[in-house]
Amino acid sequence: MLRERKIVWKICWVTVQGYLKAVCHKLLCLPEHLLKSCARALLFTLTVREESNRRRPARKAPSSVIATLEDCREAANWTNGVSTTNTKSIPSAPVEWESSKISNLHTGFIDRSGHERTSDIKHHLKNSAPSPKLDGLHVLEMVLDDIENEESLCDVSRTTMPELSLDKTPMDQMTATALKEIIFGSPLACFTEEWKQQNFTFSDTPGLKYGIVQKKGGPCGVLAAVQACVLQKLLFEESSNDSLVERLEVSNVLRTKCLSQALADILWRAGNMKRATVAINTGRSLFTPVGRYKSDGILEMITYVTMETLDDLTSVLEQHIRQFESGPFGCILLTVSAILSRTIATIQSDMDVPTSTLIGAHGYCTQELVNLLLCGWAVSNVFDDEMKLDSGNGNFTLLKGIKAHCNIGLLSLFEHYNICKVGSHLKTPKFPIWVVCSESHFSVLFCPSEDLATDHCREEEFDLYYYDGLANQQEPIRLTVYLHCAAGAAENDNADSDLIPPLELCIRTKWRNAVVSWNNTDPIL
Repeated sequence: MLRERKIVWKICWVTVQGYLKAVCHKLLCLPEHLLKSCARALLFTLTVREESNRRRPARKAPSSVIATLEDCREAANWTNGVSTTNTKSIPSAPVEWESSKISNLHTGFIDRSGHERTSDIKHHLKNSAPSPKLDGLHVLEMVLDDIENEESLCDVSRTTMPELSLDKTPMDQMTATALKEIIFGSPLACFTEEWKQQNFTFSDTPGLKYGIVQKKGGPCGVLAAVQACVLQKLLFEESSNDSLVERLEVSNVLRTKCLSQALADILWRAGNMKRATVAINTGRSLFTPVGRYKSDGILEMITYVTMETLDDLTSVLEQHIRQFESGPFGCILLTVSAILSRTIATIQSDMDVPTSTLIGAHGYCTQELVNLLLCGWAVSNVFDDEMKLDSGNGNFTLLKGIKAHCNIGLLSLFEHYNICKVGSHLKTPKFPIWVVCSESHFSVLFCPSEDLATDHCREEEFDLYYYDGLANQQEPIRLTVYLHCAAGAAENDNADSDLIPPLELCIRTKWRNAVVSWNNTDPIL
């Protein structure tokens, strides 16, 4: 009798394990180890049910089994970020389940080291009498007591969604040294505190929730480039019939989604539309530095993964977006990701001088780094194509510029002072969004009308919106630009030419003789 019972349970074990592997792995994308644990938990449930039917005292499930079963339920119900409550039954051998309730669900967080931690979930099992036998295997219905809105729901799904199987490469000292050489020019240099503290956190100010907040000076070039790409996604790629005000008063979920897509576009361009690499903070040191190398506690903790499709890249960024958006080293992680995507050797060949760096004096971004993020090339100039300079002895120096039209443009105060010439590839981008370089600082200027991106725009006046993440803005800044308009010119007649705001001078590098109205906002001098 005992031998027959063992054979029956062996058959049940094989059946349940095979069923779970076929259904859960294909439909729910559960990992292998979770399938086996779930199968063991199911067999324990069958044992308890059999003993209950025989009117014997039921054994108490070990806490480890209960936790495993709840993890399986959670993963099943939150796969792909969608709650599968009231899931349709799947034909199978008749197995009975107890109804359950899960409450006090809290979203995940990132500690000071930047390492992502899983959600803290408290489980209760509701005691109930045995339910009638069901015709199939049912996934238990989840009751979420603490989730009040859609944004919280998306936050929970993002922290519990199954991760892709990634082939991660840990950072070694040779790669870290090469990174420091291209970033700073020396392996003994380190990131400043301004860089270490900077991530891509959004503003909570009404009307400016689309804006990324800059904490201190230094990484403004990276922030402005990302801000411009986020606006591209938000204004021109999100299908919406809402007004401009409604589109800019963006939800937390949508702005995080746009951030993930913007970072994916930046890295995909850097990888020449063929590959991209994402740097991830592990929270622990992966190598012990020796010799001529100064540790800063950042590069040593990075592991990186390379993807060959844009979809995979976007998925990886969505899984780790909290490291970029709210982690302590978000800005550094993007910079390292862009360098690894482009490769160090290619970046050196992009530059006019191979010994140029991506971060200059005082921790400021160089034009090479801004161009890498905006255009995908770490070139040293902003004019179109290439330029040859005759040194006078028969030798020519090749200066490299922007090769093609970019999605995002650039306006520079240096052009007003005839220090450089911004070419049409940057001055007339595909979308009416410009990174503004003025007074050693980068900010963003944009227009909600896509028609303005063309040189043939016939508008006599139009609005531009200005955002500076470092300026602690409390309200949107709307500028009205008048082209050959007497009404606008009259407003500017009494203006002191020495007090023209630098932003207006930048605007006039594209629209010559334009008159700018600040619409009752104090001009930024």
